[in-house]
Amino acid sequence: MSRFSQFGNDLYSGKRSFDVVRRRNVLYLISVVLLVLAAIGVLGRGLNFGIEFRGGTELRVSAVQDISGYEQRARSVVEDAVPGENTSVTLIGDDTVRVQTGQMGPQEAEALRAGLGEEFDVPTASVTSSLVGPSWGKTVTQRAIIALGVFLALVTVVLSLYFRTWKMALAALVALIHDVVFTIGAYALLGIEISPASVIGFLTILGYSIYDTIVVFDKVRENTEQAFDTRRLTYAGAANLAVNQTFVRSINTSIVALLPVAVILLVGITIIGPGTLVDLAWALFIGMAVGTYSSIFIATPLLVHLREREPGVRKHDASVQRRAGRVARRSGQQDETLAEDGADTDGAAVDVEDEDGVPVTVTAPGSPGGPADRGADEGGRAPGRQLHPYAQRGPRNQPRRKRRR
Repeated sequence: MSRFSQFGNDLYSGKRSFDVVRRRNVLYLISVVLLVLAAIGVLGRGLNFGIEFRGGTELRVSAVQDISGYEQRARSVVEDAVPGENTSVTLIGDDTVRVQTGQMGPQEAEALRAGLGEEFDVPTASVTSSLVGPSWGKTVTQRAIIALGVFLALVTVVLSLYFRTWKMALAALVALIHDVVFTIGAYALLGIEISPASVIGFLTILGYSIYDTIVVFDKVRENTEQAFDTRRLTYAGAANLAVNQTFVRSINTSIVALLPVAVILLVGITIIGPGTLVDLAWALFIGMAVGTYSSIFIATPLLVHLREREPGVRKHDASVQRRAGRVARRSGQQDETLAEDGADTDGAAVDVEDEDGVPVTVTAPGSPGGPADRGADEGGRAPGRQLHPYAQRGPRNQPRRKRRR
């Protein structure tokens, strides 16, 4: 745990860094591949809509003592009562068999109840049937689409006002759509049933994904504003630093959020059986995982891609690069001067000024205390920070102060 904490501190300080922004083309390619797989799942296998959306008859056989071969036994009973009917058979808990078929009349439903009771050796009263019309699921779908449209519109307005740029709102919306499309595609590829609870889960993951994206974007705004003031980092560099600074926080938050959902999913699949809880857990688990990915690896690189062509950003980046080049040339010139004079470079430090006129102490490379030697001094103690050149000179007619230990 201490190593992970140190790893997070290194990412925050910039000592270590994942160059997410520079590798954005690779990340885009990964997302495109995932979305293509999702499209193949939706167009190829299709979505497995629950009975609430397609309509039909649901029967439940309770208090079953012998559940061996329950699926085949239930299908054979349905085939005898209603030939050619599509049937879905699942086990709920330890002793309840759920049978879902297409719509049928009261007489057919009653005959099927009697057949299931006889097959599983339970009284007819233990077999319940209910007719579900498709109109309810259609209403839920329409309202979910309306809620999605209102949510996206409000998110666009709020983010545009909060961050004062529509490009951040656009990048966040692309990440949101990426999450929803991939989650729906995963449902199609895995054959997971889509129920009203799943639709609620889809809407829930939108809130989680936008929350994580806003946290990252807030740090991006803070770093980029500071970069424009100090001219030390390019826009892409400041944004990449923000991603690294929030990386561990995003991972920790996601793990904490996914653990209880994973437990609910595991208990639901192994003990409780299919139902509202499992349907909701599937949507949350897949959506939270892909939402974490998009907030880190999609939203910020896309934002940089949108803004790096702005005149102000291009001018700032050019200024940063020119400044870095001048500082590097001055440092190199001082190194060459020391070499030509044959000066003793043990601990030699050269005073130069950057373009703002601020004195900068440059230590000769390869010298003790320089970039190639950061070890301890003769007393075994780590060297302290360099004193400012003015402080080293001391008042007039007094000896120079030594470097702090």
